[in-house]
Amino acid sequence: MSPGHDVLPAVSADGGRAPDQYGSALTRFAQDSAAIALMEVQKLRHDPAELVTRAVQPVLWLLVFGKVMARVRAIPTGHVPYLDFLAPGILAQSALFVSIFYGIAVIWERDLGVLHKFLASPSPRVALVSGKAASAGVRALAQAVIVYVVAAAIGVHLRWNLFALVGVILTLLLGSALFATFSLIIACLVKTRERFMGMGQVLTMPLFFASNAIYPIAVMPGWLQALARVNPLSYETDALRSLMLAEGRSVFGLPTDFAVLAGEIVVLTALAARLYPRVVV
Repeated sequence: MSPGHDVLPAVSADGGRAPDQYGSALTRFAQDSAAIALMEVQKLRHDPAELVTRAVQPVLWLLVFGKVMARVRAIPTGHVPYLDFLAPGILAQSALFVSIFYGIAVIWERDLGVLHKFLASPSPRVALVSGKAASAGVRALAQAVIVYVVAAAIGVHLRWNLFALVGVILTLLLGSALFATFSLIIACLVKTRERFMGMGQVLTMPLFFASNAIYPIAVMPGWLQALARVNPLSYETDALRSLMLAEGRSVFGLPTDFAVLAGEIVVLTALAARLYPRVVV
């Protein structure tokens, strides 16, 4: 046997790759993704004030907008008090705002020369994208702690059992990863910080207001209901509302919520991995 045979991939009896090689590839993919995510999360240690400044907006929505609209009682929310109805929507909103501007970091990395090193590494592009998406989810969890504390302080009836908390964490990870990946795609297309910030601002508010975050879909005009039903933020909010609240109920159904979020993540990750090298061109 020649030495070159030692580096050939192992094959199974039917000609395919051996199962242990697939396992090794998955392990390498997980390690690469985790390394990218850890590097991103460590940035918070050098700038913890970022979490505080990002917490201002959801706190204002709950303490000012929520309190006022709860007293006015202008938005019908059925058996759920308006503050309870609003809290999951504001949590979804804060995760959206953290994630949707995540792509600007890719442009900064390109300008600093870091992105070229990533692309020159043996790590697959999908692992690079997945790692950045996962780190956005970790940042969103930090926001969730703040929203939970404020919501509990103002009397929102939260569900504290383990299943609900795990479900909230999973929902936030999926939702944040989805919008962070979408943000990376925008960064790959526009390629400049100025254009990216403009696109981010154009997209953020329509995503937020064309969702069920601050009012039920049933009270929207027909055209807005159609937009809300194709908006992934609506499914994230629906899942959070069902899991967070003591009297929470899912409109779409939790399996549908998770299926929509997971399916869109797969599609966007594949697209982002394909476009990722274009940001340096």
